[in-house]
Amino acid sequence: MKSADSMMRSGPYDFDSVVVGSGPNGLAAAITLAQHGLSTVIYEKSNSAGGGVRSAEITLPGFIHDTGAAVYPMAVASSFFSSLPLKDYGLQWIYPPASLSHPFDDGTAAVLESSFQATGTTLGDDAKAYYDLIKPVADVWKKLEADLLGTLRSLHHPLVTTSFGLKALNSAAGLIDKNFKGRRARGFFAGLAAHSVIPLGNIPSAAIGIVLCTAGHTVGWPIPRGGAGSITAALVKYFESLGGKIVTGKMVTSLSDLPRARLTLLDTSPDQVVKIYRERLPPNYCKAVMRYQYGPGIFKIDWALSGPIPWKAQECLRSGTVHLGGTFEEIVDAELNTWQGRIVERPFVILAQPSLFDPTRASDGKHTAWAYCHVPNGCNIDMTDRIEHQVERFAPGFHELVLARSISTPISLQQENPNLVGGDIVGGAQTLKQMFCRPTCKLVPYSIPVDGVYLCSASTPPGAGVHGMCGFHAAQTCLRSIKK
Repeated sequence: MKSADSMMRSGPYDFDSVVVGSGPNGLAAAITLAQHGLSTVIYEKSNSAGGGVRSAEITLPGFIHDTGAAVYPMAVASSFFSSLPLKDYGLQWIYPPASLSHPFDDGTAAVLESSFQATGTTLGDDAKAYYDLIKPVADVWKKLEADLLGTLRSLHHPLVTTSFGLKALNSAAGLIDKNFKGRRARGFFAGLAAHSVIPLGNIPSAAIGIVLCTAGHTVGWPIPRGGAGSITAALVKYFESLGGKIVTGKMVTSLSDLPRARLTLLDTSPDQVVKIYRERLPPNYCKAVMRYQYGPGIFKIDWALSGPIPWKAQECLRSGTVHLGGTFEEIVDAELNTWQGRIVERPFVILAQPSLFDPTRASDGKHTAWAYCHVPNGCNIDMTDRIEHQVERFAPGFHELVLARSISTPISLQQENPNLVGGDIVGGAQTLKQMFCRPTCKLVPYSIPVDGVYLCSASTPPGAGVHGMCGFHAAQTCLRSIKK
């Protein structure tokens, strides 16, 4: 069989392919191309690879924090990542006893357990409704995952995916009103759906809630031992074992910054594509990209703590992730106001506490945690007090444990990682239109109107999440073009 390498290697090129950006999608694209024999180099702006999947001592020495994501259900669900021998390169997954806890003011919590029965016990009278909603999805998860993380052109199980779509292409608020009566299940599912970063009254916010619930029962919500950087380290080592090369500390702002290559893949935001290739792009494409909608940003805090967070609901000590939002009504109000550009006093907060299960993150009984809330895109308001008040609300005495903190605003996040436009961590608003037109309406969403140049970031299908599938599909598109 003729390799892609032998089909391409000719002419005045330094490499067969160059990838700009070393986040999970950039690494996935580069690995896929290198697996097919293409000489591949990655250019990365920062001094270390990983994009939003990195770890660092950003508060005090000896405290390891995840600078971006901390919990990775979609990474272990990804068929691409699971196909790689990452365990051989040092990656170890840790599975907390429970995936998620959602505490309430009365000192109890709803908990996403691996068992439907155990989860239902925490949801009260809505246990059966929850089972009837999620269990059919969990039963076909393997088939469904292939299509949810695939492309519209490559549906393997259309009947399964269509059946899921009839449930999922709804608003979370509508789905909750139809299925759940009690405050526990309503608040619990609202928190999961709020990961969509769109108002819970909008379609398809229900889809995110269903997928995250299902992941909790099928693949879990694990954390990587040693921090998020261990995921990137394993991917980099594997890429380099294929002959790949990474150049860090190299910002690409124009064509002159790139080596000569037949193929260029951009793990960047769409507006960065326009900045780099403006002189070669048709005006109508530039206008379409500039209409691409970014969603709310985030305000994030990393804490070094003298002990574990003192949750009123002891169940919270069993989970790696805790949702702090209280009732359905509170979460709906917070997310809608944020979407409309307003600051809320009681934001919905997503908190991760990895050191409870991974002692490598801190020593001598100390702990790390991070939390973030959604804020208007590009917002420069300090949300520290509001976030910490929400933690204190469900964990009295939390303030006394804080040894140090590091805050990240939407602006500082974008300065560190230009893909996070205005602090948007999902690569563009996950509206119904932008599920399918991401970033523009094209049959091949990864191609741009410049020969040999492709977009491979979360601003392409299947969108947000640490799964690498945007990069994988973009690279597959490149390989098909070579064969033609």
